[in-house]
Amino acid sequence: MDDYPALNVFWSMFWFFIWIMWLFLLFKIITDIFRDHEMSGWGKAGWLIFVILLPFLGVFVYVIARGKGMTQRDVKAAKQNEAAFQDYIRQTAGTEPAGGSGADELAKLADLKARGAITEEEFQQAKTKLLT
Repeated sequence: MDDYPALNVFWSMFWFFIWIMWLFLLFKIITDIFRDHEMSGWGKAGWLIFVILLPFLGVFVYVIARGKGMTQRDVKAAKQNEAAFQDYIRQTAGTEPAGGSGADELAKLADLKARGAITEEEFQQAKTKLLT
């Protein structure tokens, strides 16, 4: 290979890429070990020791033994994150009525009805809309 420096660069880049991919997989597995709520503490400790002491073998055995569960836990975490994000958006956007809480709105409606600004029928429609 000394005659082909471009080939040396190619092989160096290839092995560097493989090493980086393996590191990503290792960190993904360690994250998955701690994310699994169904696994006991001893199980987590066992897998963690196995993955750290015998990294290549541990990673491959973990992927073979628990790979399908990794995907399910990822999907579950993604759904939880999406739900939390949607709740945050609703909270931040202020989906409540502009006047504040529902009780405040009902008080304003009752005041309008008492002053004669709206009829009983309009009051009932607005109250139904507000409470649903």
